[in-house]
Amino acid sequence: MKKTIRGTALVALSASVALIAAGCSTGATSTTSATDGASAAPVTMTFWHNSTTGDGKQYWEDTVAAFEKEHPNVTITIQAIQNEDMDGKLQTALNSGGDEPTVFMARGGGKLADVVAADQVMDITDQISADVKSQYGDAVFNAYTIDGKVYGMPTSVLPGGIYYSKDLFEKAGITATPTNFDELNAAIVKLKAAGITPIALGGKDAWPAAHWYYFFALRNCSKEVITTPLANQDFSDNCWTKAGEDLKAFSDTDPFNKGFLTTSAQQGAGSSAGMLANHKAAMELMGAWQPGVVASLTPDGKPLEDLGWFPFPSVTGGAGDASAMMGGVDGFACRKNAPAECVEFLNFIASKANQEGYAKAFQTLPANQQSQGVVTDSALKDVLNAYNSASYVVLWLDTQYGQNVGNALNGGVVNMLAGKGTAADIVTAVKSAAAKG
Repeated sequence: MKKTIRGTALVALSASVALIAAGCSTGATSTTSATDGASAAPVTMTFWHNSTTGDGKQYWEDTVAAFEKEHPNVTITIQAIQNEDMDGKLQTALNSGGDEPTVFMARGGGKLADVVAADQVMDITDQISADVKSQYGDAVFNAYTIDGKVYGMPTSVLPGGIYYSKDLFEKAGITATPTNFDELNAAIVKLKAAGITPIALGGKDAWPAAHWYYFFALRNCSKEVITTPLANQDFSDNCWTKAGEDLKAFSDTDPFNKGFLTTSAQQGAGSSAGMLANHKAAMELMGAWQPGVVASLTPDGKPLEDLGWFPFPSVTGGAGDASAMMGGVDGFACRKNAPAECVEFLNFIASKANQEGYAKAFQTLPANQQSQGVVTDSALKDVLNAYNSASYVVLWLDTQYGQNVGNALNGGVVNMLAGKGTAADIVTAVKSAAAKG
């Protein structure tokens, strides 16, 4: 039976969230658990996350150690998996029926709905602690709610937009961030004239290239069209084709780095994020994880001081609201029939103090609303302001529509950019994947 997701759009965070820095402890700490009756018998769990280097990897090691200290009967084995490999390895592990992790990364939306339909994930609706519920609010759980039940614990909200180097913009004589594509194209001309690669794109990993299509669709399609659940989505509206045509026309102006189809997104200084981190390119379209990724790739391993952000520009004649945003919610879930300590761990990582530590370590936006006072990065403040005032927020399309349709969509975009397909072919591939269920 097909599962339905309660709301395909995320809800903007409360505009009253304080943006000033707040003093706090970054150490891991516990929260009241809804599963205090967990057994004291020895428990072994495996934990999969996607932070393979730097402060993020250390954060999870420290947090797991703190949880084990408070739960002497629990031993957690950590496996850090490269982000681009996570979805495939997780699907294989869950389908194996024996090697699946106890706690695993969950991106919500249609991808999570597929796991729920396969009966591979735990319903935690009644096990989320009272403290976490009050600190998070209801809206952020929407991406993890399937048929009225919650199957995951959010850790960060990740709306997307264009990150840029303020220094390179100044060098090129760009005095204001673009608000529409005429202005963006004019900025690209100035950057090229200054000998600067305008936009870094890690097309090797597919999803960064597809993000450009997603955002063109967000601007071209009405809210009603783009938020239609997959079960009712026929992709017949011309906005889907127009999004591909707009992307192709934009790509033909040569805004991206040379060899972008063979460039990785986040792996090393030569990746698209590395190009921005090392001032080899002026811009990159990414989600709110970007400041932390860029910081890990700068020469000194510190945040990029001149990193700025602006929303994806408007397009001429588009039916989407210019303030609408697209993004995701990262989080974690427990496998079906996991021990009670698994949900205790989810509540533990969701506590205010641990979410503050998470936001600092990953330089991102925490899901816990009461933890967002620690956000001091100027680019992330701009993201949060835009997020709070967005008319609506839509999940990344590959997340919203699930892995099969998402893979077809991402592959179709890459094929078009490689000259092996058209905008119409993207829609055809997506329709075919959707028809197969």
